[in-house]
Order: sequence, then C-alpha cells, then structure tokens
Amino acid sequence: MRNRRKRYQQGSLTNVKGLWIAQWREEGHHRKRVLGKTFQMTKSEARSKLKEILDSMNGRLSRKPEQHTFSEFVEQTYLPFYRRKWKLSTAFTNEERLRFHLVSEFGPRNLDTLTLHELQSFLVRKAGGLSYNVVNHLRWDLNQVLGLAFAEGYLHRNPAAMLFAPKEARHTVKRVMTAAEVRLLLSILNLREQLICTLAVICGMRPGEIFGLKWQHVMENHIEVKQRIYRGRLDSPKTTRSERKVGLSNDAKLLFATWKSNSPRTTPADWVFPSEKFKTPLRKDNCWRRDIGPRLKKVRLEWANFQVMRRTHASLRRPNVEPKVVADQLGHSVDVNLNVYAQSPLEARIEAVNALEAYVNQQEVVLPIA
Repeated sequence: MRNRRKRYQQGSLTNVKGLWIAQWREEGHHRKRVLGKTFQMTKSEARSKLKEILDSMNGRLSRKPEQHTFSEFVEQTYLPFYRRKWKLSTAFTNEERLRFHLVSEFGPRNLDTLTLHELQSFLVRKAGGLSYNVVNHLRWDLNQVLGLAFAEGYLHRNPAAMLFAPKEARHTVKRVMTAAEVRLLLSILNLREQLICTLAVICGMRPGEIFGLKWQHVMENHIEVKQRIYRGRLDSPKTTRSERKVGLSNDAKLLFATWKSNSPRTTPADWVFPSEKFKTPLRKDNCWRRDIGPRLKKVRLEWANFQVMRRTHASLRRPNVEPKVVADQLGHSVDVNLNVYAQSPLEARIEAVNALEAYVNQQEVVLPIA
C-alpha cells in the first residue's frame, strides 16, 4: 500500500464582524470555529488558541495508530460502547447485521488497510441482492464503526466518511391495505386474532406492544403502553414517544369486553394474550403462523403483515383528523408519520390535482394591457 503524505495544517485566522474566525481542513472537510470577540482577544491570543487546536490534530497525525483487526475492534470496543445506548431490539438487529455482512467480509483485516473505494465497491456488490434500506444501514454501520476507530486514535482518517448508498440498490414497495381489505381481514378471524389485528390496524399499535399487554394496561377507552415484548423478552417501549395512551375504537372496546368475559385469568397482572400455560405472553410468530397467516392466505392477504397494518393505520384517510393526532396514536413524530409510514393512494392524488384544476378554472382571466 502506498504511503500517504501527512498534511500538517497551518490554518487561517480572519476577523469577521468583530469575531476571530479560525479555519482549517480535517478529514477532507473544512472546519470553522469562533475563537472569541476581537475587543476581548488580541490577534496573537487568537493565533495561540488556533495553534492549540492544530497541535492536537497534527499530534494525532504524527502518532502511529495501534493495530487492530476489524473484528477485534467491533467486538472489543464498538459493541461494548454502543450497547450502553441501544435498546434491546436495536442491539439484536444491529449486531446481527454487523456480524453477518461486515465482520464476515472485513473481520481479519487491519483497520488501517481499508480504503474508501474498496468499501464503496463492497456496497455496490451488496446492492445487487439487498434492498436499499439494508445497504444504507451497512453504509451507516461502516461510517459509525470506522468513525469511532478514528475518534479513539486507531485511524488517522475515517475511510467511510464519504460512502453513499448505491443507486443500484432496489427500493421495496411499501404496500398498504384499502378500507375494503381491512374489513375483509377483520371479518375472517376468530375473536382473539380479530382483537389483535384491530389493535394493529385500527388503533395503530406495534405487535410488541400488543403481545406485551397486561389487563392492568387496558382502561375503559384507552390502553396505556408501558412495556413491550421483543423476541420473548420484556422490554420498555421502543422510544420515549412510544410510552403513550392509545385511544380505543368502539369495536375495539366491544372486542375487549367479549375477550375478557371468555378469558379464564383477568387479574391486573395477567397477560391479555397469554400462552397456553398463562405464565408467558403469546408469541407473535406462533400466533401468525398458526392462526392469522393461514386465514389471510385463503383470501390472498398473506402480504398484510403487522408492519403493513401499522402503515395502513397511518395511510387511510380520516376526514378532519390532524396529522399530529395520528402520529401521537402511533407513538412517533409527525415527520416520521408523514414521510416514513403514510402512503397516499392514487385516488387521493387524482382528487388533489382535480381540486387544483377546479381552483385554477374558477379564477378570472386578466389580460395584460398592451
């Protein structure tokens, strides 16, 4: 591998509207910082402050980084650090993806041998068989792993900083159900599964929140989301917004009353949807495989999984209902609700352009004066 010339920065200092502004380059990017006001700091004092910043950076460049393989750094430094931040579900997903795609590819390589072009070629290769979402997560993983290695002094630069998700990566179609398909889905299920799917598609709850319900969380007209189940383990709600009060529809309240009257154990500490021995909650995958999936397959709705149901809740039209209300019911921000979950149907778009056309046609034509 060819030797790269180390660039020791001198930086620049300028007076902009009474402020000393320091500028330099680092990791291929322009950096800028306000050092102080000109009437409080002399130019020589500002230069000394700039020198402290650059001495720290140049000193880092002059030190030879400690050698670590990619897998060693991931297992010994990266994962222990980020596990303190990640929730259980995030840790499961991220670690699975890291080990399967990245550690298997770059595991034995020393960190300082990885190059930008090699990493970008890896993403292009992955884009041939994976969705855009997965490939973009791999780009994010590489940038975060190698960014931490740079911050810890194991690298002089982060080779993944300029990576991008290749345009070849396929974008998956995010399907939603029509109102008629929702009615069909709910009509073919037994009581328990009908209630579960009503909570998902009508009330907008996540499956982990549904299967993590205890009777103490079910109120007269709402549900208090206090916990969830992830891979059989009890966990806190996904985000701060996820801990919320979910409004119940009239049908949902009737289904709850019927289900409770047919349930043998309904003390506040009992599970709303228990397993056969009542000690643990019903597992989502078992419920889908045995009871929901086969019935949906008979009416060609097997694609309408829990994610589709939640997306449908965000997408179906509600006259005179503010987006903020829908977002609060789902437990996330308005931005996520509109840009990630909600999908506008073609009929609504046609209605919108017709409304615009009608508005334009109503306007008086005013000819310019010659």
